[in-house]
Formats: sequence, C-alpha cells, structure tokens
Amino acid sequence: MKLKATIELWQKGKWCIAKIPELDFIAQGRTIEEAKKNLNEVISIQLTEMKDMGTLEDYMAECGFIIKGDTIEPENEIIGFEKQILQVA
Repeated sequence: MKLKATIELWQKGKWCIAKIPELDFIAQGRTIEEAKKNLNEVISIQLTEMKDMGTLEDYMAECGFIIKGDTIEPENEIIGFEKQILQVA
C-alpha cells in the first residue's frame, strides 16, 4: 500500500524527528534518513494493525485521507509552509 503524505522534519538536540501531522505518526533517528526509515516502519505497523482490525478506512477518513485501490491520498493537498513572526497581543 502506498501513502501520499507530507513529512515534517525537525531537529531536536541530537535527534532528527520525522512526523506526518495529519495522521499523528512520529519517529526519531540520529539522522534524517534514519528518522524517515523509522517513520516508514511506524506507518507500516500502524496501517497493518488498523487494516487487520477493520478500522483503516474510518481512521483515514477522519484524518482527511481516502483510499483509492492500493494508494492512500489526502483529500486536500498541502501547498506550502511559511515561517512567520506574528504579533498576537
């Protein structure tokens, strides 16, 4: 099964963090590549367990994803990120 998603990459001290915020999946590693590899493992385990329990389609729909054959795609596409300093008070 293929998952089309955006991965956020963060540096936290000596660790690299890989995260798919829409699905609330996260993993870490000593390098970016290790963090992404670990995230892929987390996703594989989670999706397999949800599929076995019969909850995969409901969970994906709740998170804004649809299953099309062998692919899971977001219903809405993220088109960018911006870093800004906002005046809040």
